[in-house]
Amino acid sequence: MGSWKTPENRKYLKTDEWLLLEGDTATIGISDYAQDQLNDIVFVEQPSVGTVFAAGDVIGVVESVKAASDIVTPVAGTVIEVNQVLEGKPETINSDPYDKGWIVKLKVSDASGADGMMDAAAYSAYNDGR
Repeated sequence: MGSWKTPENRKYLKTDEWLLLEGDTATIGISDYAQDQLNDIVFVEQPSVGTVFAAGDVIGVVESVKAASDIVTPVAGTVIEVNQVLEGKPETINSDPYDKGWIVKLKVSDASGADGMMDAAAYSAYNDGR
């Protein structure tokens, strides 16, 4: 049974992305479970501001010493901000995946993709089972 942090105010995908919806702004990152599995994160490939994505699109890649993992957006929207901190300090995701280690912010055009996402309790149970 894991002791990963899973904040209640976010929704989660089985591919380990988290989503924080605030009005029409979606902040996306990877979960504490994901950063723990990846180990030491060495690079984050982020999209350009202004890029438009559909729900389910790959919006970036997180690379660690062990593996590279695609980042998928659960909602459709346009990139309005990328986390500049990750350019020089990608390991911020390891130490603080939910706050300082967020990856991208979108202006949401269609949030319906969030409807099928897991809440914190369901995601924790999912992680404990794998």
